[in-house]
Amino acid sequence: MKLIYEGKTKNVYENPSGTITLKLKDDATGKDGVFDPGENSVGLSIDGLGRESLRLTVYYFGVLTEQGIPTHYIASDISAATMEVYPATMFGKGVEFVCRCKADGSFIRRYGSYAKVGDDLDYIVEVTLKDDERKDPPITKEALVALKILTDSEYETCAALTKKATKIIAADLEKKGLQLYDLKFEFGKNSDGQVMLIDEVSAGCMRVYKGGEIVKPMDLGALVLS
Repeated sequence: MKLIYEGKTKNVYENPSGTITLKLKDDATGKDGVFDPGENSVGLSIDGLGRESLRLTVYYFGVLTEQGIPTHYIASDISAATMEVYPATMFGKGVEFVCRCKADGSFIRRYGSYAKVGDDLDYIVEVTLKDDERKDPPITKEALVALKILTDSEYETCAALTKKATKIIAADLEKKGLQLYDLKFEFGKNSDGQVMLIDEVSAGCMRVYKGGEIVKPMDLGALVLS
C-alpha cells in the first residue's frame, strides 16, 4: 500500500488494485483533552478508539446501504482498524454536511444569543469547508456553486442524503435509548459521477446523549452494538 494522505484521525493508502484503505487512528478531535466532534484539531488520544470507530462505521454503512444510500464501503478488518473503500473524487478540498437535530457545540458558540443547548432544530443542514487554517468556515450553497466546489444539483443531492441518513441513524439510536444531537457527513463522487457517502460514520462524527449526558466516544459503540 502507498501512503497518499496522513490526516488527523486516519491515514489513507492506495492499494495496487486501485481501491483505497483507510487506517483509523486512536486520535479524536477536541480541546484541552475533552472530546468535541466540532473541533478541527486533535485534542486527545483514546486507546482502541480506531477499532471502535470502525465497528460503528461498518454497522451504519450497512444500515444506510439497506435504505438506499450509496457509500464507498467495500470491506473492513476490525482488528487492524482498516477499511477498504472505493476511490472517490472529493468536492474541492473537502466539504462537510452537518445535520442538527438539537442545538449544541459550534451552533451555540455562533448563535447562543438565540438558542440554548438542547433546543430542537428539526434536522437543519449546515455546510462547512474542511480547512484547518481557517477553522472549517461555514459556507452557503450559493458560495459553493459560485466557487465551483459543487453544482446546484450536487448540493441538493448531498443535502437530501444528509437529512435522510441522519433521520435513519437518529431513529436507530432512539431504539437504544440514545438521542442524536448532530451528525456530520462527507460526500464524494465515484468513477461514474454518482454522489456517495464517504469517510466514516462513528462517534467522532456525532454528538449523542443519554439521560441528559453526552456519550463518550468509547462508550457509543457498546451502547449501539450490544
